[in-house]
Amino acid sequence: MTPDPVPAVSPPEDTASSEGPAQPAGLTRREHEMLAFERQWWRHAGAKETAIREQFGVAPTRYYQVLNALVDRPAALAADPLLVRRLRRLRTARRQRRSPHLLGKGSPAI
Repeated sequence: MTPDPVPAVSPPEDTASSEGPAQPAGLTRREHEMLAFERQWWRHAGAKETAIREQFGVAPTRYYQVLNALVDRPAALAADPLLVRRLRRLRTARRQRRSPHLLGKGSPAI
């Protein structure tokens, strides 16, 4: 018997999918896999994107959309507080670099 192909990553709120039963922290097996994947360190540019395509079967853009929704969930914070807080900090730092005018560091052109 051959294993099923890797299903596409579904939005975090869809826990009734074929991803299996929810784990103790209120997350699906796929969501736990995403958190475990994010604990890894990547040394080469593009290696993570390639691994995302291979392991989750989706484009990196979709993976990051789902990951961003996941790190906002209390269940993810309960499952791995250090990782989720680090991912939130990184996301905030990226947003601040992209939008300095939102923080009063510059004024938008009128």
